[in-house]
Amino acid sequence: MKLRTNGGREKARLVIFVSIIIMSIAGMFAFPRIAIPLLVSYIITLILSPLMNALLKVGVSRTLAAFGILVGVLFFSIYPIVKLVPVLSNEAKNIQYYAPKVESYVKKEYFYLKTKVQDKTGFELQDKYITDGFGYVRGTISAFVLNIPNVLASVIEWVFVIPLFVFFLLKDLPSFKRTFLEITPNSIFEKFYILSHQFNKQLGDYILAKSIEATIIGVILTSGLLILDVRFAYIFGLVAALTNVIPYLGPLLGTVPALIFAIAEYGLGTTFGAVVILYLIANAIDIAIVFPILVSKIVDLHPVLVVASVILGSQLLGIMGMIISIPVAAAMKLIFTEIIEDIYNSTST
Repeated sequence: MKLRTNGGREKARLVIFVSIIIMSIAGMFAFPRIAIPLLVSYIITLILSPLMNALLKVGVSRTLAAFGILVGVLFFSIYPIVKLVPVLSNEAKNIQYYAPKVESYVKKEYFYLKTKVQDKTGFELQDKYITDGFGYVRGTISAFVLNIPNVLASVIEWVFVIPLFVFFLLKDLPSFKRTFLEITPNSIFEKFYILSHQFNKQLGDYILAKSIEATIIGVILTSGLLILDVRFAYIFGLVAALTNVIPYLGPLLGTVPALIFAIAEYGLGTTFGAVVILYLIANAIDIAIVFPILVSKIVDLHPVLVVASVILGSQLLGIMGMIISIPVAAAMKLIFTEIIEDIYNSTST
């Protein structure tokens, strides 16, 4: 009778555990306004955990350590944000006035190419693709510019909400973990604890490494474009930094806007050549030095699997899918590795 009772309790705990997981995932999609800053706060907490542990080891209380870390992060992040947001907002509004010039240049080159191809081969290129392409680009730029006030409003909201979440997560994360582990069924407790610990460490290390990598590339390109006196240097530097979080494909996506603008604004001259060289140098530094040292050893994924994960993530969730594809692939690798080890151990005994 007692065994049946224990078995029933174990099943009930498993049902509750799975239900909580499902409801948490559903809640993230149903309430993104609260889920996104909470997820960002959790990632920041993972990144700051080593510093938190170091302070705890020297005898600082958890509450005081959490408060001190939060004050330090805010102190070193608010000033650049306050300085950069007006500059980026102004550049984003002004760049739309250069769109017709870029469009005119590209169309002129396209029709020149079309005439050459038709004269040599008799094949006529269709205008539909370039017309549709520019329609899409114009719509994207307009939507981006019109959405700037909403984005800034969200950023301002996050500036207040995320630090609050980070403080309480740093302060009470062990309590949250204990509560969650208490409802974890005994049958999967050990595996779940090991996998969650490995995934949290891997995710925190990966996000920190990609953030450092993106910052390095963004600073190199922004500084170089400012030295070359290229308009909208901050925008192009930010685009390069943000797209850099997408493995392999990101640097290419971040390069295209600056090159198109440079060739339309300055022509095939010295400035355009300098911009090309600048991006080649930045990408070479990233591929040869920054990525191998900071990122590749953390996720330990084959390049083919990385590219396949990015493409699959793009098809399922668009840009967000491309960004989260690598952490998800790394998590799946951990799970499958654990399952294969269990199967191997069970068959060998």
